[in-house]
Amino acid sequence: MLEIALHVCPQTLCSSLSMAHDTFALANRLAGQALFNPRRFSLDAQAVELEFARIRVDGGLELAARADLLIVPATGSAIDASLAANAAFLPWLAQRPARQQVASLCSSAFLLAAAGLLDGRRATTHWALADAFRRRFPRVELDIEQLLCHDGNLLTSGGAHAGQDLCLSVVARHAGDDLARRVANALVFDSPRGQQSRFAPLLPQLSREDAQLGPLLHWLHQHHAEPIDLNRLASLANCSPRTLLRRFRAGTGLTPNDYLQRLRIAAAQRALGNPACSLEQVAELVGYADRASFAKRFKQLCGETPGAFRRRLRQAN
Repeated sequence: MLEIALHVCPQTLCSSLSMAHDTFALANRLAGQALFNPRRFSLDAQAVELEFARIRVDGGLELAARADLLIVPATGSAIDASLAANAAFLPWLAQRPARQQVASLCSSAFLLAAAGLLDGRRATTHWALADAFRRRFPRVELDIEQLLCHDGNLLTSGGAHAGQDLCLSVVARHAGDDLARRVANALVFDSPRGQQSRFAPLLPQLSREDAQLGPLLHWLHQHHAEPIDLNRLASLANCSPRTLLRRFRAGTGLTPNDYLQRLRIAAAQRALGNPACSLEQVAELVGYADRASFAKRFKQLCGETPGAFRRRLRQAN
């Protein structure tokens, strides 16, 4: 039996905790035997008051130390508050038993990283937290494209539902792919689900530092399908190409060409909702000379092909 310890603290999200616990309980039921033993623990072995519930626990750090797998459920997007509130937990986490697997769900990757567990390792978290994570933990190899990263005895996931992917991967590794598929089917959950990048917005918000870019970006949104180069954009912005590059990076975090490609692919996503429009027509409509270059750029930015994206739209409707 796989002993699983689920960390509970005041910042723990109920949904993340219950999702993990329920996945392993369902796996036991479908298997007809106890393959997983998920138990909850807190720093002081006392019940924890969450926003929507008072969570009873099965023990404290001694329970966690005996577990085969330690899972830290998501702790929300208030990163500073979460790190401060869990300051006493981090030293123990850093010195946990070496044999033990450790997993983070969504934002709790910040706790693993703050304890030093992720230095020099591949990891992921929610796409919206990527910049904040990189600033805090430059030694971590953040692979924000992925819903799930497995590096040795460390598992990390990105986004709320990616925690389900992580738990299903644990079921598959410990009890086989067949049981993991049965659990996913019972939960009406598609697995595997591709990359996290297909859920992230393609276009960044304009920073306040350079609102002068607004008119130029508006023009790009109206003319993105036309042939456009840096000199033309600089002329429209009444500045030199070098100045435009600097201002564009400061305002969007992207080069003008990167922004243009993302703008075209965002337009393509909308166009793919029209079943009467072929992929060749979509490519031409948004500014690509051929289907191949369009498909390559689409997969690069969205983590799936235009055809796969269109099929998902159809299934959703």
